[in-house]
Amino acid sequence: MFNKRVKIKELLATEATGQEVIVMGWVRTFRNNQFIALNDGSTNNNIQIVVELGLLDEATLKRITTSASLKIVGQLIASQGKGQKVEVKATAVEVLGDSDAEKYPLQPKKHSLEFLREIAHLRFRTNTFGAVFRLRHSLAYAVHKFYHEKGFVYMHTPIITASDAEGAGEMFRVTTLDLAKQLPTNDDGSINYKEDFFGRSTNLTVSGQLEGELAATAFSEIYTFGPTFRAENSNTARHLAEFWMIEPEMAFYDLEDNMNLAEEFIKYLIRFAMENNREDLEFLAQRLVEEEKQLPQDKRSELGLIEKLEFVLNNNFERITYTEAIDILLNSPAYKKKKFQYEVKWGVDMQSEHERYLVEKHFKKPVIVTNYPKDIKSFYMRQNDDGKTVAAMDILAPGIGEIVGGSQREERLDLLTKRMEELNIPVEEMWWFLDTRRYGTVPHAGFGLGFERMVLFVTGMTNIRDVIAFPRTPKSAEF
Repeated sequence: MFNKRVKIKELLATEATGQEVIVMGWVRTFRNNQFIALNDGSTNNNIQIVVELGLLDEATLKRITTSASLKIVGQLIASQGKGQKVEVKATAVEVLGDSDAEKYPLQPKKHSLEFLREIAHLRFRTNTFGAVFRLRHSLAYAVHKFYHEKGFVYMHTPIITASDAEGAGEMFRVTTLDLAKQLPTNDDGSINYKEDFFGRSTNLTVSGQLEGELAATAFSEIYTFGPTFRAENSNTARHLAEFWMIEPEMAFYDLEDNMNLAEEFIKYLIRFAMENNREDLEFLAQRLVEEEKQLPQDKRSELGLIEKLEFVLNNNFERITYTEAIDILLNSPAYKKKKFQYEVKWGVDMQSEHERYLVEKHFKKPVIVTNYPKDIKSFYMRQNDDGKTVAAMDILAPGIGEIVGGSQREERLDLLTKRMEELNIPVEEMWWFLDTRRYGTVPHAGFGLGFERMVLFVTGMTNIRDVIAFPRTPKSAEF
């Protein structure tokens, strides 16, 4: 029954010779008891099904409602109307699944993104989310293609871990202890995890990097691509509690090699999307134009979505040190007019407003900032000779701020253990990590790219909750 089905995207690109075709999908609209707009998710474009009057009985006609699923057998003919070159003249129509049009939440009208988040299980059926998630798929495929072509090994690092790679402490605990009962405790009152499933405190991973470093010291170049978790109570348009990260780790790389790979990677992803999802990008670009008409002129994007992506492809990323970035901010009109909400001085962790100023106002292109103060960065970053900074790098993108964070790693055992002791990171528990420095240590580097932020950048969407299927945020895990 189903194996001869042709997808609508393929049909719309096929020459009409009156050949018989089978097409299946969901009804978008049904006009005059004759014209069905059918969509199967392979493209935002519908195919028109023409049903001759008298072909269907009254009972069947009543069942052809918005979102009902149909199987159509018919002839592919040249379209008489405008908008597409082919249509299907139906010879048989079968209703596979009914839909109560009165109760169906997605009526044929414009819905707000906020409303669609409340019905995330159905929002894939809209044109906007159809385009977003086809692009997300393409970008995920391109990630694997890029690294495979470079000879990297794909590693699946654990989701349940006992280490905190970032030292942030904002982790989700994993336990089988019965929280409704009195928890087992040690003499000092702390929880006795020896009675827990793993026999120790465990949490959901915040990064696969530490395990990735272990693999890089055997395979030279590896990457991870999987879910990561942050129990950060943040309700911004840029943060999720569960998100996907791509983390390559490379032996025999220094900071400059790391920056070169990250820039090449970002450009590869953008180019892949533009070559393979042009139709979806053009739809989202037009959607963005319509959205921005509601905004005052100074809040609108200077470049359209496709122009922005082309601009990133055609320009080298600006590379500056953290010290230079702070100097630019201190000398900026925004700082002098007290327009920054957060303070600017050497040693502070730059906020999104600072990052976006550098990218959108000063350089007007992506920026790579290097050599951050060691006090605001993680323990594993290679210490520079000045004793104050580390060989870190962040890539800042227009509209988003930080999209990539990375560094050359500290490969010198003595300096690494000293830094861990300074930050009260348990050296004994991390014996396995430190073994990579004991047995054939090597200069190495890596970075993390937040996949949702990349999808956000490429699609032009403005809220990160709209580029992941079922967003996990504080007080929100319904679907």
